[in-house]
Amino acid sequence: MSGKVYLVGAGPGRLAYLTVQGHQLLQQAEVLVHDALVSDELRSLILPTCQQFDVGKRGGGPSTPQAEINQLLVQQCQQGKQVVRLKSGDPFIFGRTQAEIQALKAADCAFEVVPGVSSALAAPLLAGIPLTDPVLSHSFTVLTGHDLDLLNWELLAGLETLVFLMGARSLAEITRRLVSHGMRSETPVALIRWASQPQQQIWQGTLLNIVQLTRAEKISPSVIVVGEVVRLRQFLQTETPVATRNFPLAGKTVLVTRSSAQSSQFGDLLIAQGASLIEMPALEIRPPSSWVALDQAIAELKNFHWLVLTSANAVSYFFERLHHCGQDARSLAGLKIAVVGKKTAAVLKQHGLRPDFIPPHYVADALVETFSEPASGLRLLFPRVESGGREVLVKDFTAQGAEVIEVAAYESGCPAAADPAVVTALEQRQIDIITFASSKTVDHTCQLLEQALGDRWQRFLDGLCIASIGPQTSQACYDRIGRVDAEATEYTLEGLTQAVAQWAS
Repeated sequence: MSGKVYLVGAGPGRLAYLTVQGHQLLQQAEVLVHDALVSDELRSLILPTCQQFDVGKRGGGPSTPQAEINQLLVQQCQQGKQVVRLKSGDPFIFGRTQAEIQALKAADCAFEVVPGVSSALAAPLLAGIPLTDPVLSHSFTVLTGHDLDLLNWELLAGLETLVFLMGARSLAEITRRLVSHGMRSETPVALIRWASQPQQQIWQGTLLNIVQLTRAEKISPSVIVVGEVVRLRQFLQTETPVATRNFPLAGKTVLVTRSSAQSSQFGDLLIAQGASLIEMPALEIRPPSSWVALDQAIAELKNFHWLVLTSANAVSYFFERLHHCGQDARSLAGLKIAVVGKKTAAVLKQHGLRPDFIPPHYVADALVETFSEPASGLRLLFPRVESGGREVLVKDFTAQGAEVIEVAAYESGCPAAADPAVVTALEQRQIDIITFASSKTVDHTCQLLEQALGDRWQRFLDGLCIASIGPQTSQACYDRIGRVDAEATEYTLEGLTQAVAQWAS
């Protein structure tokens, strides 16, 4: 196999600002090597089988040495993998891409660079600050705040507009040096934190007072803009993008709790209705503790009448293991396939197969109630989540005389901790709607929030719309949160999107 490394610019973080080519490459990646500031929303595009490496460099914290990153890219490429090296912003703007390219060329590895929207451009724009103006700014300069001693401060103090990346930790020293070299202390300054994200924050002041204004705030990571153009923000900023103003979810921020590998389609549906997204995956989908049972079942496929698949994860992991065992879809020629839900059927179609039966209601219980033939005497293979799944399907099929062989195809667990950015967004009342697509996401979300916020966690859900994909998930919401504000009438992601849009209208 011939491997290739794509050095892709992730843009400022939102899926909406990722290039079309970047979007396509993420969906095809076998290996993802990403920076610290690359969002869950972007990582949601990758396949469940994609191997991920977090090599982000964090100011003041442990970082992966550049030499190790270079070696990782070379090794994965030489194994014949399609590798996406996802970098925040644009790869050639303070992205250390040159070192990685040199290592790839030295190892004779194929590579391609894909541009991205730099936060140096996106953050000021999204804050309503033009970097150029016919009167106030005829040029702008982009700098890194990492090593201030390398900069010509006398020259910088005479320029019209400065944009500092990675400079929040050095804000006090940046302002001091500019003023000491002749820049007016009244010069406007803006800090834009989490540009493009729903939790975006903006602080505005002057070289004289911006440090004092932000002293009690967490301002990293931020883009710093210095210059008279900052004053134009009061005339040019908009709270809601024009493109989404007439949609039901315009101006609404939705917290999505699906696993990062599953949230892409749902996110697209919400964005199409004008929503801003923030993600806190409350499920981690991973391999089961053992493949033994599934491998044995695959070796005995000819002894089953039906293959029952109740989730997209079950389809993906079953076929991954089928291929691992040296077989393909032809091995299923003698089997009928039953699936639950449109999404599960769509993933099955990607493997060149169509289901023989889909229940009219997209829940596992309905499959038993409406099954297409008498269950007595049938032998059913049921690849499923290793723990915590629905037991009704197995119980009811068994009661009707069928033999159900359950095998673990994947596991779903609770992440170790909530994303601090999400916790901050909740504390600052920046979230309007929280969506749940399964009972597990309800339980895990509550567990994560209680872990992060203590006994007061429920207080931060007051006033939010609690949205559920169906009755089982709603029951979990009532048990843990005490209410449901919007429930899908069709138990699909499209139905959940529609329910949320109707609530907002």
